[in-house]
Amino acid sequence: MALSKKPLTLATPASRRQLLQAGAAGLAVLAAPAIVRAQGTPKIRIGYWPIAAGLPFYSAVELGYFKAAGLDVEVQRYAGAQQIMEAMLADRCDGSANGTGSANIAIGEIAAPGSFKIFCSNPSNVKNVLDQVLVPTASTAKVMADLKGKRVASGPGIQNVTLAKTMLERAGAGTIAVTELPIGQHVAALAAGQVDAVYTLEPTGTVGRLNGTTRLLEAGVVAHYILGDPMAPWHGGAASLTTEFIKKSPAEAKKYIAAYARGIELVRSQPDEARKYMKGYTAIEGPLANEVPLASYMLYSEFKPSDAAYFQKFYDLFSDKGIFEKKVAVEPLMFKG
Repeated sequence: MALSKKPLTLATPASRRQLLQAGAAGLAVLAAPAIVRAQGTPKIRIGYWPIAAGLPFYSAVELGYFKAAGLDVEVQRYAGAQQIMEAMLADRCDGSANGTGSANIAIGEIAAPGSFKIFCSNPSNVKNVLDQVLVPTASTAKVMADLKGKRVASGPGIQNVTLAKTMLERAGAGTIAVTELPIGQHVAALAAGQVDAVYTLEPTGTVGRLNGTTRLLEAGVVAHYILGDPMAPWHGGAASLTTEFIKKSPAEAKKYIAAYARGIELVRSQPDEARKYMKGYTAIEGPLANEVPLASYMLYSEFKPSDAAYFQKFYDLFSDKGIFEKKVAVEPLMFKG
């Protein structure tokens, strides 16, 4: 092959740009596998609403447990558990943090069977407090029965309203029309005299007690009046993933649950350290966070037959009340690992 007789010339500005572009393209090709891997990591969209029970999730986000597992978690805040369930059904959300109503998840499961898997519940009772009934500090009510004929509010959604009505009936307060209010408005509504009592969830009770506007009438009310034992585990809230996400991204689902479990372990072993991660997620932060009672947590691998039985008893209430159009079995809803 003959050598070219054309003289060598210096690159023009235009040709230099072409060389730089070609070099960049070559680097891009070399880096492509890493980019493809990054693009291949799915975003995991998790919904929560601002109550204390979501603490393991808040901790895992703030301490980077999900990032350390190579996961891209998008935090989505909702006004209530029902909205989280609806977002999961509509594929706007891939899962729920603890505190999302278990009954709301069951309603979604009835609407679209096989859509959800619960991997952790947050059982509460009179010792591990989440649920409670509050009244203004000046209220004369001493027991739940004293709320007969009073104005009572609850958090939004069918789970909260059904529980509030049933507990009031069983406690001797009779049939009461319960008003739905966003949980962040409960203390203000009591302080303003708009309602006489609220069925609510922590940290509402702590906020009201510390600012001197509310007092606790009774804690662990669901365990007492629905399950029949103040110390029974009420699995009222749950962390879940959609079945569709688990099927599409099984490896990421397992990594997510493992990272979430690190958040649970932090709450169990270092509750005082974990409490500070309520900041920005709930209405309480700083030193006030030390006052908030914490719910318990139970991973799918820790469920005993007695736990499943209490969970089922809770679900059966909604079947008996006609809220569930058919009986919902807890066992098929549980993640199996």
